[in-house]
Amino acid sequence: MEKKANLIAPCGLYCGVCGVYYATRDNNRKFLEKLVSVYKSNIPGIDKLEPEDLLCDGCLSDRKSIFCRICGIRDCVQGKGYEGCNNCDDFPCDQINNFPMPVGKRVILRSVPYWREHGTQKWIEDEEARYLCPGCGHKLFRGAKRCNKCGVPVDLD
Repeated sequence: MEKKANLIAPCGLYCGVCGVYYATRDNNRKFLEKLVSVYKSNIPGIDKLEPEDLLCDGCLSDRKSIFCRICGIRDCVQGKGYEGCNNCDDFPCDQINNFPMPVGKRVILRSVPYWREHGTQKWIEDEEARYLCPGCGHKLFRGAKRCNKCGVPVDLD
């Protein structure tokens, strides 16, 4: 599997399994609108969020969602010259502990130690393999509650 540098989110939320990335890649406005609703219900003060604000080709790409553009975690990691939080002795720091999305925080706390132990390539491969439906093998996104192909309930995060 090819390592896609733009999809390596420094925080450990691998972009290759991100719903925002999928929706952008597939030009799926309906999914972007659903994601806007999810963010609005979980993060106070973002009432004016629009689907266009979410368009993202990966955390390290030129086109980033509004959240990736203002990400203090990414800025911190880059400022320290690291690839990701996996290289930082201060993990988990206050930025991780105060992460606004519960699913994201849970995944970061699971993902970064694994990334640290197994390296970037294995972490990418295993994140991609993790987000496959156990019923039909359909590719899922982080935070999915059921497979949108066969309907099997999932809890992969």
